[in-house]
Amino acid sequence: MAINDIIIVGGGLAGLFCALKLAPRPVTVIAAAPIGRGASSAWAQAGIAAAVSEGDTVEQHVADTIAAGDGIVDEKIARLMASEAADCVHDLLAYGVPFDRDLDGRLQVSREAAHSQSRIVRVRGDMAGRAIMQALVDAVRRTPSIRVLEGLVAEEIAMEDGRVSGIVARDRDSDKRIHLPARAVVLASGGIGHLYEVTTNPPEARGGGVGMAARAGAMMADMEFVQFHPTALNVGKDPAPLATEALRGHGATLINNKGERFMLAIDPAGEMAPRDVVARGIFAEVMAGRGAWLDATQAIGRSFPEEFPTVYGYCREAGIDPVTEPIPVIPAAHYFMGGVLTDADGRTSLEGLWACGEAASTGAHGANRLASNSLLEAVVFSARVAVDIESRKDNPPLPCRAEGSVHFNQAINPDAMTRLRETMSARFGVIRDRAGMEEGLRVILGLEQANRNAAFANTLTAAKLVAISALRREESRGGHFRTDFPDARPEWQRRSTLTLAEADRLAHQYLEFA
Repeated sequence: MAINDIIIVGGGLAGLFCALKLAPRPVTVIAAAPIGRGASSAWAQAGIAAAVSEGDTVEQHVADTIAAGDGIVDEKIARLMASEAADCVHDLLAYGVPFDRDLDGRLQVSREAAHSQSRIVRVRGDMAGRAIMQALVDAVRRTPSIRVLEGLVAEEIAMEDGRVSGIVARDRDSDKRIHLPARAVVLASGGIGHLYEVTTNPPEARGGGVGMAARAGAMMADMEFVQFHPTALNVGKDPAPLATEALRGHGATLINNKGERFMLAIDPAGEMAPRDVVARGIFAEVMAGRGAWLDATQAIGRSFPEEFPTVYGYCREAGIDPVTEPIPVIPAAHYFMGGVLTDADGRTSLEGLWACGEAASTGAHGANRLASNSLLEAVVFSARVAVDIESRKDNPPLPCRAEGSVHFNQAINPDAMTRLRETMSARFGVIRDRAGMEEGLRVILGLEQANRNAAFANTLTAAKLVAISALRREESRGGHFRTDFPDARPEWQRRSTLTLAEADRLAHQYLEFA
């Protein structure tokens, strides 16, 4: 079997941008869904954070990122990301992304929660993700050095002589296992949002790539930190449509069924407090039976359809007129700060494997992501991965073996996936405690024992790593909030790392003494 030069797992922003930056070097992109469609990037509404406006600086962007990250941001990584932001925006412009401009031709920017300046570069208010992905998909399709294989679900990272040697994937149509040897593998498989019952992420975001890397022995980081977007539309859709944070940046307020602006009593910044604070505020109102609504009728009103066409469309589909009615909202799993531990060039602990985008944990976000830093991180570090791979002159590894180590492949039991999602939301969601998490861990381990599907094994591994990491961090910080440890603790002001072997050992310890 011929060896691929480079395999990129994932057809989202990070994967496609990396492939384009590697051109004209031969690249094979494998994706479970048509490129761009199964990616969370396409669902991103607000845009990319970059200090490109007059009066803003890289240092201010870094300071805001560190503040939002609640004490554990890697400052060097955050500074690197912010300093390369403007160049990446111009790269995207060159690929045809139609970022908004003012009458003088300057990039138009908006402000989001926890930003000290207006620095969100956007497209038609709330269409940035879709526009960026369409531009990159078009660029990839016309780049002859990039081969795209759609409908392939990556199941296993192949190893030879202690290093990564390729990918084992399954064809969705034929159910056939395909072995793809490679000189380098880039994991850009996205996050874990669909592990949760309410999420803004597409169904492909089930943590498969993260779990696959962990099962190959990769070091993981910050797996306990899941960011819940405060304002998903509470209209019973899966995934839940997103009401962009830019609405609150434009003055929309959060009210309960009594018409009270409840966030003002929780944080002086009110609706513009960090996402984890706002998510807990909304969650508390919903759990108390008062519900939560986003009211844009005064601040935005009649200009809503023009300024926020995507959200307006979601609302109208649900029978809501946001021009005259408040929008029902609920927190939803949105972004994952954890993932495969990488350095500044995307290198993982496994020789021959790089990671970027939401599958990677660079340290840029700490315990809580600053709004619109996600697309920025994906672009900056996927470009750095491309540069690092291009600079290396490693000998090609041996082809992967004819058989992988995972042989079972019964269909995923839909009831098992439903049980997992319910468990993750109830036990590892916006609010957590030890007793609940231990019960959740028992469910995950039980699902593992009964599972006979390779892809679901990766999903369950990701869930288990979240569970163990959350149990281990006995404090509250950023996206990780525990009622039994409601305060941050100085001894935990650090990032966390974990291997699957360590997680399995700790799982037995937690349940043995529960």
